[in-house]
Amino acid sequence: MKKLSLAVLGAVVVALVAASSAAAFTPTNTYYAKQWYLGMDNAFDAWAAPPTFDRVKVAIIDSGIDCALPDLNEQIAKVKTFVGGSACIDNQGHGTIVGGEIAGGPLNAAAAGVVGLAYSSQLLVAKVVAADGTIPLKAEAAGIRWAVDQGARVVNLSFGAVRDPRAPGLDSYSKVEAKAVAYAVKRGAVVVAAVGNADEAYTTPWPYASWPAALPHVLGVGALTRSGKVPDFSDEDPVFVDIAAPGVGIFSTFPKDLTGAQPACTPQGYTDCATGDYRHPEGTSFAAPQVSAAAAVLLGLEPSLTSSQVTRILERHADDANASNGCDQCPDGRDMFSGWGRLDVEKAVNFLSSENQLPPSDRFEPNDKIPQAHKVWGKRPAFNATLDFWDDPRDVYRVRLARGERLDVRVAAGWSNAFVGLTLLSLQGLPDTVARTARPGRTQQLSYRAPHSGWYAVKLRITRHGGGRYALH
Repeated sequence: MKKLSLAVLGAVVVALVAASSAAAFTPTNTYYAKQWYLGMDNAFDAWAAPPTFDRVKVAIIDSGIDCALPDLNEQIAKVKTFVGGSACIDNQGHGTIVGGEIAGGPLNAAAAGVVGLAYSSQLLVAKVVAADGTIPLKAEAAGIRWAVDQGARVVNLSFGAVRDPRAPGLDSYSKVEAKAVAYAVKRGAVVVAAVGNADEAYTTPWPYASWPAALPHVLGVGALTRSGKVPDFSDEDPVFVDIAAPGVGIFSTFPKDLTGAQPACTPQGYTDCATGDYRHPEGTSFAAPQVSAAAAVLLGLEPSLTSSQVTRILERHADDANASNGCDQCPDGRDMFSGWGRLDVEKAVNFLSSENQLPPSDRFEPNDKIPQAHKVWGKRPAFNATLDFWDDPRDVYRVRLARGERLDVRVAAGWSNAFVGLTLLSLQGLPDTVARTARPGRTQQLSYRAPHSGWYAVKLRITRHGGGRYALH
């Protein structure tokens, strides 16, 4: 069990219709002006008129959703509960806020007060939060798998559990959760997670991103204030904070059953009439949905993108957070507070809309650990794959050798400052290192003659900031 992180404080070139350089279109949804964060995200700045998107399925693994709200009822494709009750009853309100941020709408509809950043997306809602506010791990894992099986291209995980590599007894890593996330990655989903709120850790600020944000291939999202600062509650991490988005004073949808406790308050069904901490929601839980929505926008424009390409485009085209735009604690470049920087939908869309070479993709992912290792067959296999220090630092391949058979492995990284290490492990019994290269480098070569027949694992690890394509022979 773990606590929900509630907000309490490639050689492919794509050419789309070019994004407009004219002024952004302005949605006419009644309360759009209250959604200040969309302006900070440059959510609609790439177009002078609303574009046409494919309807991308986005999974919300959360506390359920108020299916009756006019802002959401046309946007919901399927719901399912994994903790009993109805997925259309959200007694926490958390999932309903997330849903409005992602897919509120329809765009310009008279009955819809808010507009989601990915207003054309379809929501798959898995209710995994129990009545006491906890998330049973089996429910979370089942919800993720169900959503992916229903066709989710994006999975939003606005929750987390404490990660503490210094104190394993306090760490909340779960194999059940990790396997479910790997299942989603294997099937092509972009997995987005909140990096966590320090008020749920042991000190503030907390120096480690939460699980599942720290799992391989997960896009970890931190929070920003209106002024562009990273608030103290947003967990820090030099590796697993990948990007940041607004996470304070969020205006969104909220269950009418809950706002009804204040019948004189208007507007009903929105966070302005929520009670307690949700009246002005803040937390990394509410930064993550904006990044999930941005991922859905890119996939809606170009459905052939892989999850790793979407992640890299959003990260590498974020707006660097630094003192010039309000983040006094953020140094220039990638940092432990904001990752690659502030979400910038316009920059990401403009990159995709130009005739740019897409980031390289890796068809073998996830292959980060021995149980996930890709099996290599043939006498002289050769292929390309990718490594990335922050998102994909390890690749593992399995090869079967006969007794006396010689294995020759050569790795050539395609980026100039590459530092890649190469290790060979015997899988006869417990994994045992039988050979490794002397030091990491751009090219690595290893030879080994097997004393026994059986399976062996070839492990590559990037040891310096950077990443890109490599060739393995």
